[in-house]
Amino acid sequence: MLVLETVVRIRREYAGGKAIKAIARDLHVSRKVIRKAIRAPEGAFDYQRKVQPLPRIGPFQDRLNTLLEENEVRGKRERLRMTRIHDLLEREGFEGSYDAVRRYEARWKADRRKDAGDGVTAFIPLMFKPGEAYQFDWSHEDVEIAGKPMRVKVAHMRLCASRAVYVRAYPRESQEMLFDAHARGFAFFGGVPGRGIYDNMKTAVTSVFTGKERVFNRRFLIMTAHYMIEPTACSPAAGWEKGQVENQVQTIRGRFFQPRLRFASLEELNGWLEAECRRWAERQAHPEQGELTVAQALEIERSALQPMLGPFDGFNESEHAVTGTCLISFDRNRYSVLSTMARRTVQVRAYADRIIVRCGEEVVAEHPRTFGRNRTIYDPWHYLPVLARKPGALRNGAPFQDWDLPPALARLRRKLGNGDDADRRFVRVLSAVLTDGLEPVEAAVREALATGTASDDLILNILARHREPPRPLTIITSEDSALRHPPIADCARYDQLRTFDAAA
Repeated sequence: MLVLETVVRIRREYAGGKAIKAIARDLHVSRKVIRKAIRAPEGAFDYQRKVQPLPRIGPFQDRLNTLLEENEVRGKRERLRMTRIHDLLEREGFEGSYDAVRRYEARWKADRRKDAGDGVTAFIPLMFKPGEAYQFDWSHEDVEIAGKPMRVKVAHMRLCASRAVYVRAYPRESQEMLFDAHARGFAFFGGVPGRGIYDNMKTAVTSVFTGKERVFNRRFLIMTAHYMIEPTACSPAAGWEKGQVENQVQTIRGRFFQPRLRFASLEELNGWLEAECRRWAERQAHPEQGELTVAQALEIERSALQPMLGPFDGFNESEHAVTGTCLISFDRNRYSVLSTMARRTVQVRAYADRIIVRCGEEVVAEHPRTFGRNRTIYDPWHYLPVLARKPGALRNGAPFQDWDLPPALARLRRKLGNGDDADRRFVRVLSAVLTDGLEPVEAAVREALATGTASDDLILNILARHREPPRPLTIITSEDSALRHPPIADCARYDQLRTFDAAA
């Protein structure tokens, strides 16, 4: 193939009157090539092969076309790599190299591409006003928490105008996590946009109809009404409709989660992610307004956001039966409730970080939420009414193992010692919490211990004295003996006591 300098020299010498034969002799190039260089428009001289010989692939071309067509319609996770397709052909007798298969696949894809006006995928750039919309999506990332590998679900939010980002990791992709991510995201941005753009995730969309018509989840609609958001769902398999957050997923994965992050807990990970979102916004230039950083664009957009009046009470409620051991099963774990709820049905309100158990309007338990499997979370105070009737359970009862008692009660238990009698005396004091409350019982225990006595009778006597109403005063003071009507210094009043006989 001729280089450009040779083509230029041929055209210059021919224009100067030199014969083609002489040029061919001097440059050691055939006259056919020289004529082609002279006739080439604007000196362009590229060799284009009209027929591509396929000495190895030829007998396997139909089979390779079939494999490529089948591979193209597969899902992203199931799609075969070209090394695997080459291996399948070798099993059928193909003797060519991997590079030959790879080059054929590139030409095969190029031939199947369509012109822009013939249905090829093309996009229209979008523009959003400040405060108009945000985009939301989930991604799955691999991290290391407390020394163990864990795949977390990461919520991504992005303001469409300023391009500000917010990310937070969760153990689940459930609805209560979705609500928590919105509340924290809006607090991070300092306001609420007017519209939210989502894909058709099950936590938000119940049914998908033709076009943009959707049936949204009831609790999700309540959340959008609370924040005054208009929800918009993308067309199925049309990720470009929320392309900003789709690109954000790839960007955040490369900049935040690689190499693999290692933290002691999810709380530490999320604190680091929030700080990184602020740092990224301060250093990243706005893609359309290059003179501004993303942080500066966010400050401008904040004035156009709706005020956040308060976080949405984002729980997911379900009904559960309480066992005879005062436990409920939720999310593959067991939690204790008040013993008075045994064998009854209760409602569990699950939040991102806690669960609240209710029976009607009464709260019968509240626990930090535990993620994992087959764990039992006890609150020993839930079993106090049963313990008052069965004090012997204090020693071996599962809820009372490693009980973290208040300091005064822990001192009392140590002073009472071990044994059945000591357990009964300690349970007598604990039982008073049901009627008097924990703080008065603690105060009575401290008062008794201050005298150097660890006696349940003394503690109960102190509580009884505190329950008695105040006695009336028995000592008469000078204020009590004060006259209601003070005497008047008037001597003429004595004349009213004299009779007529006395006057004579």
